[in-house]
Amino acid sequence: MEYRTLGRTGIKVSPYALGTLMYATRMGNEPAESARIIHKALDAGINFLDTADTYGDSEEVVGQALKGRRDDVVLATKFGLPMGEDPNHRGTSRRWIMTEVENSLRRLQTDYIDVYQIQRLDPATDIEETLSALTDLIHSGKVRAIGSSTTPASDIVEAQWVAERRNLERFHTEQPPYSLLNRGIEREVLPVAQRYNIGVMAWGPLAQGMLTGRVRKNQENNLSRAGFFKHLNDERRIDVVEQFIPLAEEAGMPVTHLAMAFTIAHPAVTSALAGARTMAHLDDLLAGLDVRLGDDLLDRIDGIVPPGTDVGALDQDYLPPAIQNANLRRRPVGERAAAWPPAPPAA
Repeated sequence: MEYRTLGRTGIKVSPYALGTLMYATRMGNEPAESARIIHKALDAGINFLDTADTYGDSEEVVGQALKGRRDDVVLATKFGLPMGEDPNHRGTSRRWIMTEVENSLRRLQTDYIDVYQIQRLDPATDIEETLSALTDLIHSGKVRAIGSSTTPASDIVEAQWVAERRNLERFHTEQPPYSLLNRGIEREVLPVAQRYNIGVMAWGPLAQGMLTGRVRKNQENNLSRAGFFKHLNDERRIDVVEQFIPLAEEAGMPVTHLAMAFTIAHPAVTSALAGARTMAHLDDLLAGLDVRLGDDLLDRIDGIVPPGTDVGALDQDYLPPAIQNANLRRRPVGERAAAWPPAPPAA
């Protein structure tokens, strides 16, 4: 197994990491089966696991599975998305961070979290407030490194500057979406990560099921029928997948291996997070661990999806407040040069 250094932390992690959303019992697995999958991954040399407080009971399942093997694992989890109706049970305030880290530690049955990440930015909280709380967690020993997820490049830079000026811990990692279909982060996010030596844990390398070979044009698939993700029905994305499948076959590999190998080929990417829900999924993942793509194949991939571009959008994309809130991009009518359409003339 080739291990890579996670940013500037000095922590060594496997290039393939195990995402654990699918180990929540609501996703259909029994905890005992999820534990067997996790153990097999660890035995194969995968030492990096990622979960989140919002993944149902995934943290509990992972914590139980890691009993006796905790020190062999680099364990990452996330916080920030709503954990109920209470408006204070979400976000990145000091109040919620200090509460939720204790909840995650209890669910994971551990004394420390290796990488504690903001799952999404919280525009209601100043980044200094968030970094101050996370810094205290590092100093207490409850957290070893901190990170962000699905964060625009400008916000990553701002967080780095605030940390430096206020003598706070900087984000050590970023967890962005990255796949053959979603390459937009190549424009700014990945170069910024390289500039600040931030470790990158890419999520969605299989485009959340689209690059498994199970989503094909003019064929109904279980994933889209179950209504998991709207983007699985995006015809633009499906048309591009249809170009990658024969390319992978020509290269002598399944499209899953092509997709995973592409993601870890970028020099900014430390690990690619794959969610192996079944033992068969894990076996396929492990079979592609040694696949490396040559320049000719990478050039052909660039010809299908040009560097720095996205095909469609993921359901979980981060939308900044300036996009979500129309009032932030529209002046009040009285401040506009003239309202349109003009009022009809008086009768």
